[in-house]
Amino acid sequence: MIQCFGISKQAFYKRLKSQKHKERQHRVLLEMVRGCRLRIGSQLGGLKLYHELKPEMESAGIKMGRDRFYRFLRTHNLLVRKTKRYHITTDSRHHYRKFKNLVKDKIPTAPEQLWVSDITYIKTEKGHNYLALVTDAYSKKIMGYKLAGHMRTELCLDALKMALGNRKYKKRKLIHHSDRGFQYCNPTYVKFATDNQMHISMTEQYDPYQNAIAERINRTLKYEYGLKQTIKNTTLAKKMTKEAVYIYNNLRPHLSLDMGKPNEVHRNPTVNCKSYRKNTVNLVPLTN
Repeated sequence: MIQCFGISKQAFYKRLKSQKHKERQHRVLLEMVRGCRLRIGSQLGGLKLYHELKPEMESAGIKMGRDRFYRFLRTHNLLVRKTKRYHITTDSRHHYRKFKNLVKDKIPTAPEQLWVSDITYIKTEKGHNYLALVTDAYSKKIMGYKLAGHMRTELCLDALKMALGNRKYKKRKLIHHSDRGFQYCNPTYVKFATDNQMHISMTEQYDPYQNAIAERINRTLKYEYGLKQTIKNTTLAKKMTKEAVYIYNNLRPHLSLDMGKPNEVHRNPTVNCKSYRKNTVNLVPLTN
């Protein structure tokens, strides 16, 4: 019967053996993908997955290029779907002073030259909580955060105090960039920032692209680490946020950091980042 198809018995069994070997490798790779996403983030994209799993794949004898890996993810419905939903947490209808944008068309060249701040919401069964974040624009490290059931100025102030406590390069000129929300324009917040030798910078209007780093990190924390779902209560939300920030800072690779992790780039800036510089050649470097 085999010879009727124009192949030898030896070739048939060789092909059958190869197919079974391929199926075994795919089962192993599926477990690797699921384990990596469980460890680092459920919405980790294909390129980052490939970078993280490549050494493990080589150790397991799985030879697979990037394009074939993408086809593997598509076949098993494991590609991340893009979403375009926004929830505005900025209220700039106030009479506080609004500051100029000091970082437009500029790029940091070292950690702690530029911090970006923003607020996002976290849904719980008892209502919305709000998460304030302070992130280093160069290393992408979350320097400080605070989760609470309100959006008052002290929410952002507590996040900034944590960021200052985690600061490493204290002699560098530091710009604090945010939207024009009342929390960041509040004289109490401004005074605390300037008392700690920060230069205040703000978006010129409500435009997520003027604070793109902060917006992207908000999105990453929510969609990759379960903070998008409705959480049971604030206590659990705080625990999940703490875990998400740890994973984001220490385990999650970044394309803009040549697949480095924020904490390691913050400690050792020399690992950053050929692709980042290449994509920002038209921007003016910030100076210390």
